[in-house]
Amino acid sequence: MISEAVIQAIRGYTKEENIHLEEPMAGCTTFRVGGPADCLLEISDKEELRKICAYLDQVGIPFFVMGNGSNLLVSDEGYRGVILRVGNGMREIRIAGNHIVAQAGATLAGVARAAMEHGLTGMEFASGIPGTVGGGVVMNAGAYGGEMSQVVKSVEVLGRSGEFWTLDNETMEFGYRKSSIKGHEYIVTEVEFELTPGDQEKIKATMAELALKRREKQPLEYPSAGSTFKRPEGLFAGKLIQDAGLRGYRVGGAQVSEKHCGFVVNVVPGETKAGDVMQVIRYCQEQVKEAFDVKLEPEVIFLGDF
Repeated sequence: MISEAVIQAIRGYTKEENIHLEEPMAGCTTFRVGGPADCLLEISDKEELRKICAYLDQVGIPFFVMGNGSNLLVSDEGYRGVILRVGNGMREIRIAGNHIVAQAGATLAGVARAAMEHGLTGMEFASGIPGTVGGGVVMNAGAYGGEMSQVVKSVEVLGRSGEFWTLDNETMEFGYRKSSIKGHEYIVTEVEFELTPGDQEKIKATMAELALKRREKQPLEYPSAGSTFKRPEGLFAGKLIQDAGLRGYRVGGAQVSEKHCGFVVNVVPGETKAGDVMQVIRYCQEQVKEAFDVKLEPEVIFLGDF
């Protein structure tokens, strides 16, 4: 638990309505599971983020920065520390020519929509990704042949020293579902995208086509964190899980999707436990390893004790 003295200190950095004690993380993640965090703070702007991070670091309180929780599995015991949610307070999107500057809390879908409205092409792939710009850059999010590395010009980050730095595309060292951010204690605050002028109607049509593909192939009717596993080189995680006979495999309210085996879904929202999800994930890893000698690496981030 966080002491009352620490809570009082936090009140000096943010508004009272931004502070949520013992906040159930099931309401903050797209999996719709997870126990309470000691404290969840809604961040209003990057200067507030800088001050709060510096204070928590100084007093030794663990903290985790999240967007809309679309790639996060929080344990049933919750999180002992402070969750800093970068969302509504940091969602500004600015457009100048063929460049878009978006704050970390803006959604990727929102940036894709803004690009379309201004006749800019390159972000269509992101129109159905539920994550935020910050998380998308850290993970080099991608879909349907596109990924963040192709459109990111620079990334503003907050360093552990309390200073803001700007990293260019090369410095980001983008790879498959990774970037240099993952190896450093940086927090993404803003991203500049460089796009290409295009035909608005064609861009809109491409986005509609991709949305249809998602509805047809992905289990969007159930809470999930999207693709549960990274794609093994030269293979497909969903195909391996299917060939291992795990379609529909279920523990509690967590299930390997019958529609797309690359997704673990929550089929009983409100009753499913994070532990159920973790058991399904681990069983898939064990069975695929045994059947095909392939190690499935989760794309989902685990937070808390499992």
